[in-house]
Amino acid sequence: MPTEDPPSTPSTGSAPARPSPGTAMATTPPPAADPPATRPPGPAPQPIALPALHGPWPSPATWGKRWPGPPRAASTTTVLALVLAAVVAAVSIPLDRGGIGWLLTAIAGTAALIVARVVPYRPPAGLPPPLARTPGAEALGPARFGWSAATVALLGVGTLRAAGWLFLLCLATALLTGALAVAGGRSLRAMALAALMSPAAAFRAIGWFSRGLAGIQRPGTGRTSGLRIAATVAVSVALLTVFGALFASADAAFADLLASTMPSIDGGTLTRWGVVFTVACWMLGGAAYLRAAPPDLSGMDGPGRHRVARLEWAVPLGLLVLLFAAFVAVQLAVLFGGSRHVLETDGLTYADYARSGFWQLLVVTGLTLAVLAGAARWAPRTTRTDRILVRAVLGTLAALTLVIVASALHRMDLYADTYGLTRLRVLVALCELWLGVVFLLILVAGIRLRANWLPRAAVAAGVLALLGLAVANPDGLIADRNVTRYEQTQRVDLSYLANLSADAVPALQRLPPDRRECVLTAIADDLRQDPDDWRAWNYGREHAGGLLPDASGRPSSTCFLDN
Repeated sequence: MPTEDPPSTPSTGSAPARPSPGTAMATTPPPAADPPATRPPGPAPQPIALPALHGPWPSPATWGKRWPGPPRAASTTTVLALVLAAVVAAVSIPLDRGGIGWLLTAIAGTAALIVARVVPYRPPAGLPPPLARTPGAEALGPARFGWSAATVALLGVGTLRAAGWLFLLCLATALLTGALAVAGGRSLRAMALAALMSPAAAFRAIGWFSRGLAGIQRPGTGRTSGLRIAATVAVSVALLTVFGALFASADAAFADLLASTMPSIDGGTLTRWGVVFTVACWMLGGAAYLRAAPPDLSGMDGPGRHRVARLEWAVPLGLLVLLFAAFVAVQLAVLFGGSRHVLETDGLTYADYARSGFWQLLVVTGLTLAVLAGAARWAPRTTRTDRILVRAVLGTLAALTLVIVASALHRMDLYADTYGLTRLRVLVALCELWLGVVFLLILVAGIRLRANWLPRAAVAAGVLALLGLAVANPDGLIADRNVTRYEQTQRVDLSYLANLSADAVPALQRLPPDRRECVLTAIADDLRQDPDDWRAWNYGREHAGGLLPDASGRPSSTCFLDN
């Protein structure tokens, strides 16, 4: 049966031909629809529903658009890496002191977070690919590597120094640097919010991590392989136990090594392992959650929107500058200029004069930093006159504050010469020195009136100051300063020196034999009552072990009377 050719399609730009009036138009019937595809017999297939493991998840409206969270559950690689790092933490961390176990845990945790981030997520067959990256994923920048290195270094202080108070400070600072490493933040507000988000991330990660733990699957199947993983762990433990026992029975040196490294398995040890493992999983899960989907903190890095009038900030700060100038003039004439004021005041010594004002000057320095931060945020900078005024007033105030910082440090030095050096005096002097560095950074930032780098530089300066203090050995410095004072004045607080850590032992060797024996016996007794195992190995305690006396027992009650 012949078929008609289809009508030709008019060329582009030509109008379709219109029929003349009175001419009947031939209507072409619409083409017939394609016949339905032939379906095999049986029930109609149902649409594939995504399992609850991979979404849809509850709406993230509670946290807003800044932190919606990861679009997927934790991958199998992420779960296994975090669990392995938590196992290392449970076995390695000594809860009552610093030691090499903290450094091993820091390295294992950092490696687990790197693996969790580097290994891409591969969804199971039949599921859509992962969504695009979250808004904050690109906002961290290379600074996260510096914060990560700082976290590992701070936790490694317990391997170098035996001073427990110093390690606690480093541990608290490591929590901040760790939060900045995984959450980012450039401005002061963004950094504070990143630190506050870390506990929230640990709680939000519970569901994310548990879904990933429940979703561990065997390749090519949809069934979970939890029993297979448990069997793998059991076989590994059995092999290590059997062959370890055989090697220990074959060589005495290897048996001694195993005896020194393997802890005694009892109820207390198992409980400690369980608690540390749970806490480590919780904290590392929160860190991995932030690494997978960091919050978008870019909107908090800009300057303040609300500005005040020129006179509203310039007049109060100008008067404050005059007050600072008057005080600095007095300091230059009295404290730095000579002893006339001290000698003319009845009963006043340099130490009394220094002690009477150090704490006030420390508070003044901290308050001035807050005043400068507020002025830099709300002072107008639209015109050239505004910018010159900001540079002049804030720069002068910062420069005068540097003189006050120098005055406070000079007062502390005089006070330590008279009454000796203590841990508290070392810390407040270090804090004052750090504030001086911050004011120098403020002066540098005032050149261009752009200080996006200043908050991170201030925190980095504090971290470097703390690490520098650890390298300098603060307990050793305290002991050395007090021994020098004893050599000059024949006065020393032996009871305070006996409470120092093993880091002070080399400096305490300079004491006379009777006083040295008195102090070192107390330190040696504390170390022998609770010896270190491999988890708590520490260079300071190891180095001091060969210098401590062999006699055990507390010193006599009359040992510390004659100071």
